[in-house]
Amino acid sequence: MSPTAAAPGAPLVVLEGVDKHFGDLHVLKGIDLTVRTGEVLVVIGPSGSGKSTLCRAINRLETIDAGSITLDGQPLPEEGRALARLRADVGMVFQSFNLFAHKTVLENVTLGPMRVRGLKKADADRRGRALLDRVGVGNQAGKYPAQLSGGQQQRVAIARALAMDPKVMLFDEPTSALDPEMINEVLDVMTGLARDGMTMVVVTHEMGFARRAADRVVFMAEGEIVEQAPPEQFFTAPASSRAKDFLSKILTH
Repeated sequence: MSPTAAAPGAPLVVLEGVDKHFGDLHVLKGIDLTVRTGEVLVVIGPSGSGKSTLCRAINRLETIDAGSITLDGQPLPEEGRALARLRADVGMVFQSFNLFAHKTVLENVTLGPMRVRGLKKADADRRGRALLDRVGVGNQAGKYPAQLSGGQQQRVAIARALAMDPKVMLFDEPTSALDPEMINEVLDVMTGLARDGMTMVVVTHEMGFARRAADRVVFMAEGEIVEQAPPEQFFTAPASSRAKDFLSKILTH
């Protein structure tokens, strides 16, 4: 499963000079960022700052215009089988749960390992059940996604990503579509993964999670990384006026 939690190790995801435009909109401006093995990186910032685009570029859901992104020393492949293998190594959890409605919870979790990793059904089922137990929905294995709450569906989506045994997990606003009472059940699962040493890049508005689970907070605004620091330092003494302004607006509510 996950490596044991330790100080962040060797560089795993490296972005150098990454640029991205949507038409005239310059959404990523010369992004340089290194995520180390076992590190939990939380990306925060105002809406439209480029956070989700950054996250989606790491597994090539968004192409980039300039610069480079490497995973474990290898450049991101363009297309085809190599890209499918990359996506298996980079787990992704979205705002919307993206589960297959016509498949059971267990089938959602086992499909990828059987198709992409070549696991036999019995092995995939056993591992799938263990992961569903791990995220607290083991008793829902035979149900269909529509029979689950939003929080349960998102935990299934996390189990599905973990089933591929990824090198890094990307979370793009994983709680923003959830009712308030369901948010913590998902954040608790993510905090557990962080504790277990999973390399994670998390785009979120949940500042409590950022404080509790991050090794490093990256603050973005207008397509740039304005500031990055350990959470205690960032939340108590942000260096930039842009971050101070952002925190003053969100932490007073």
